[in-house]
Amino acid sequence: MFANMRPVSRRALLFSLMGVVAATFGSGTIAPAAEENFTIERNVDIPMRDGVLLRADILRPRGADRFPVLVYRTPYGKDEAQTEYTTFVKAVGRGYAVVVQDVRGRFHSQGEFQAYRNEGRDGYDTIEWAAKQSWSNGAVGTFGLSYPGAVQWLAAMEQPPHLKAMVPAMTFSTPRNFFYSGGVFDLSWQSWIWNNIAPDVRVKKNLPGPRTEAEAEAGWEREHTRIESHLPLGTLPDLKELAPWYYEWLEHQPTDPWWDWAELRGKYARVTAAVLNLSGWHDETYGPEGATTNFQGLVAARRGKKDPATHLLLGPWMHGVANTGRTKFGEREFGPSAAIDYDETVLRWLDYYVRGVANGVERDNAVRYFVMGENAWHERESWPPPTTPVNLNLGGAVGGAVGGAVERGKTGVLRAKPSWDANAKSSFISDPAHPLRDPFGDVLGAHDYRALEGRDGVLVFDSAPVTSDVEVTGKIRAEIFLSSDAPDLDLWVRLLDVAPDGTAFNLMSPGPDVQRASYRSGTKRELLKPGAVYTVKLENLITSNLFRSGHRVRVQVSGAFAPHFSVNLQTGKLEMDSAEARAATITIYHDRRHGSRVILPVVGPADGIADSLP
Repeated sequence: MFANMRPVSRRALLFSLMGVVAATFGSGTIAPAAEENFTIERNVDIPMRDGVLLRADILRPRGADRFPVLVYRTPYGKDEAQTEYTTFVKAVGRGYAVVVQDVRGRFHSQGEFQAYRNEGRDGYDTIEWAAKQSWSNGAVGTFGLSYPGAVQWLAAMEQPPHLKAMVPAMTFSTPRNFFYSGGVFDLSWQSWIWNNIAPDVRVKKNLPGPRTEAEAEAGWEREHTRIESHLPLGTLPDLKELAPWYYEWLEHQPTDPWWDWAELRGKYARVTAAVLNLSGWHDETYGPEGATTNFQGLVAARRGKKDPATHLLLGPWMHGVANTGRTKFGEREFGPSAAIDYDETVLRWLDYYVRGVANGVERDNAVRYFVMGENAWHERESWPPPTTPVNLNLGGAVGGAVGGAVERGKTGVLRAKPSWDANAKSSFISDPAHPLRDPFGDVLGAHDYRALEGRDGVLVFDSAPVTSDVEVTGKIRAEIFLSSDAPDLDLWVRLLDVAPDGTAFNLMSPGPDVQRASYRSGTKRELLKPGAVYTVKLENLITSNLFRSGHRVRVQVSGAFAPHFSVNLQTGKLEMDSAEARAATITIYHDRRHGSRVILPVVGPADGIADSLP
């Protein structure tokens, strides 16, 4: 149904597609024949500590036994979830009672919805309620992906005593890489609210505007350009009555302690449940970082324990349950082994830690990750795997000699050492009125970005062809020396795999590869002084890719990559409060004193890339 539509924001696209993803796994509708094997109680009241009633459907095997319980909490409608996903019925078939709940303020549940804010306390209360029911044996597990993944972490931080295990898939670790990324606000929250939250709010509050999924999609198609381009962000009128909490978000910078309610990092010792962390290299910006950070945090907090009870699973996937069963994302095919059985993966983990089934989970390696390019799974006992850091120094190519500047329309080089030239630097114009745009819009996945080579507003640097296969797995770091005539800017540093035929595939979704210069310290906002040289570091890029022999490593540097995140006005004022913008000249230094570089984590022999660098 989206074939002739402009691709909407990635969050909107994900949840608008919820009605069709079931085709990938088979219908999740509860058939009459299946209901003969279990009972369903609809809209059961579950009281929260403040008296608000949240409503859930409860699926149970027939009989008077006590069962382990799985809890699934969603803002997208419990009724719809049961027609889309097969996990619920399969879980009942394995002997679980399943609680499928609308979160506070959504659909059948009472209260006021505030995205994420109440999920910790409400999740705790729901888990403990489930543990005390006459049909429960007291052992509770949770599962879900995206928002239904986030609610699990927020509840686990409240330490519900009966929570034994959870599978929070494709979710976050920190608000700094969820609501923001690198200090830049994620603008796709607008479309998420419009398409997924607003229709039910309008029904509940009798407000004008789209009230169904179809009406919301049509409205977004008409209005998205106006909404996405509106400045200041804080004065957008469209969401005021629908999501006042969105405007509260805009009042708080990414470094504001106010966000601590959504921070997981540093709190892992609170969590005693067994946790399977799951994400994909082409997941939303927060997914791979969230899964790896949460896994490493749990391992550290549980150091010395015989069973740390946490695993990490990283595929090549895009966001969503259905995508875990696919093998092609964007234009890149990853082979038949890329797909997994999501339901089996989730339930096998819960079977071991909630039901106590001896199914071999304890013998599995703790880490399983997919290497793109090789199109194969690797297993390890820890994350990240052992690597050798390889420096790729940015350099210009002028008149055939290495050094100097990258001229307009030309491609620079990646070198083993910084340039010998004392004045090597390259400049480009970043204009908020005419930003460098992603030619694939907001459609995630692996795409061929060769067309950006030679464009205005971007610098491109290529290595020589690697002489043998090179595996890059883990966090990629970038250290860029720059100056500008503007007091602030956004710096994008993107990593691509360039095949001999020129195909240039991205290795992650946009977001980990951006850093706002004024937030470069990570602790407070500091504007730039015109002409002064600063170091800006990007430390959240993450992937796993095999650069095949003959392929090149490409680094793409720009001041924008629209439409993924909010605009940097480049005036020193924030886009939340101001609309005035200006163009800026950004200069990237790659001389012998300012060696701008990207540092690759190479697994195994690094000769293939080291030998290819001049």
